[in-house]
Amino acid sequence: MADFFDETSEQSAVKSAIVAKYFWAWAKIIIPTTKQHGGKIAYIDLFAGPGRYKDGTKSTPLLVLEKSIADSDLREMLVSVFTDADPDNTRSLQAAIDALPGIDTLKHRPQVNSYKVGADIVKSLESMRLIPTLFFVDPWGYKGLSLRLVNSVLKDWGCDCVFFFNYNRINMGLANRAVVEHMNALFGEERADALRERLGTMSPADRELTIVEELVAALKEMGGKFVLPFCFKNASGQRTSHHLIFVTKHFKGYEVMKGIMAGESSSSDQGVPSFTFSPADVRFPTLFELSRPLDDLRARLLRHFAGQRLTVRDIYVRHSVGTPYVERNYKDALKQLDAESRIRADPPAERRPKRKGELTLSDRVYITFPKAG
Repeated sequence: MADFFDETSEQSAVKSAIVAKYFWAWAKIIIPTTKQHGGKIAYIDLFAGPGRYKDGTKSTPLLVLEKSIADSDLREMLVSVFTDADPDNTRSLQAAIDALPGIDTLKHRPQVNSYKVGADIVKSLESMRLIPTLFFVDPWGYKGLSLRLVNSVLKDWGCDCVFFFNYNRINMGLANRAVVEHMNALFGEERADALRERLGTMSPADRELTIVEELVAALKEMGGKFVLPFCFKNASGQRTSHHLIFVTKHFKGYEVMKGIMAGESSSSDQGVPSFTFSPADVRFPTLFELSRPLDDLRARLLRHFAGQRLTVRDIYVRHSVGTPYVERNYKDALKQLDAESRIRADPPAERRPKRKGELTLSDRVYITFPKAG
């Protein structure tokens, strides 16, 4: 871990960009309501690191604070807390924060603490009613990361969580009896035991899918209604190194983060994002699409909504959760089905406006699907 911040990487830059972009979007959604009820929002960053990589690149805490300094509402409302167990990291982070131009314009001075994340902080968060908070947990491995920790923040209104899931270390940890307590805290004891029984004979690809699916299921059982993983591959693009996991109780947050993660994906097929960042995608772009996911979406919509009439927006909201598809994919699929006369749109194409020569399909257009076979 000592050299983790020696130099930035493409993966680290993407991770920071995803969190900082979501913080900005989340804050803009939360602020109008929060102004009427206390006027504060929070950003809590555990395992915050030193603030900058050795090459000078800003990590997530500085990106979040810069966005806050630049916005009049956030300057007044943001309460920020950064923790790290390493005193060298907290000293470096404090110095980096103090050097930010305009840092003194924040009404609430950022708090930088040096302590180990464990049961005490979980109990403290569980016992208090939190103001709207974006919670970022970025451990090097798995120590300190637990379902209780995530839920301790997610339980309150306006609170969302993003955490770093070190797939390599957790994959190994599930087979290591010395870290049973940590794995049980992350998956729940019963689910962790079942995983240990199932994983032994699985292929590496199936192991990854199973572990991530079980984590998602555990988070949903806890109350995180919407869970969205983003995968990072190693330099060769052959193996997963880690995931960034987003958890929220509200579809709007899920929709916003899905759009951000889609934009940070390093590849897409037919405009459908991979929700993966792989350095190999950047160096070796594929010459042709290996799958046809938009074709599949069209077929799935015809089956799923057979005989129903509903708006474009309702189709997206009801069908998109747990899929890789974003809003524009649904509109592209529906426009194609409409052009092929496989669905009926109201108003029809001839009564809808065009933008830059392309036929529009607004959220309020009604779609009637034919009855099944």
